[in-house]
Amino acid sequence: MYDTPEDLKQRLSMAVQSGPDAGSSDFDLNPEMSLPQARRLRPAGVLVPISLASGAPRVILTKRSSALKHHPGQIAFPGGKVDEGDRDVTHTALREAWEEIGLPQDLPEVLGALPTHETVTSFTVTPVVALLRSEFDIRPEAGEVAEVFSVPLSHVLDPANYIIESRRWRGTRRRYYTVPYGPYYIWGATARMLRQFADRMQS
Repeated sequence: MYDTPEDLKQRLSMAVQSGPDAGSSDFDLNPEMSLPQARRLRPAGVLVPISLASGAPRVILTKRSSALKHHPGQIAFPGGKVDEGDRDVTHTALREAWEEIGLPQDLPEVLGALPTHETVTSFTVTPVVALLRSEFDIRPEAGEVAEVFSVPLSHVLDPANYIIESRRWRGTRRRYYTVPYGPYYIWGATARMLRQFADRMQS
């Protein structure tokens, strides 16, 4: 797909810096749902770590603990809400990745950010894209992260791998993206952000 790591870096940099975008939301596939005009969105940052350590580029993801109150067992990027002491969303994403999976904050080569994504839980999430050129000692945060795994970048950048599914949510049928890989069911906000990433890489 890409001849060299530098070729990949250039293509990724173009995708994240390709100009403003309206962003995405959990409501994109559900236009009949009305959003409260006075809603207050909380900022959050997540890291989209693309590892080059094993040859073909792979995206590192986490599986949340089944014991968590919110989104148990779901697939997610390392990340979380912006804390008062964070300089910006990039700092948030790097800090959370260190806390959740043990990724040293000086290892990622940050390339830029994708447009924000609004979630049904009232967060506006900024996905920060970064390259990892070497391996690190993965250390899942006990009680929050059940598993750290990776999927081929080529898989999530192929729009043909995305499926629109639906389920009942708060009395209505909600549609959402999925991009399954092996035993991992990647869906919801994570799949939507990856789909936006795929779309920008195709343009």
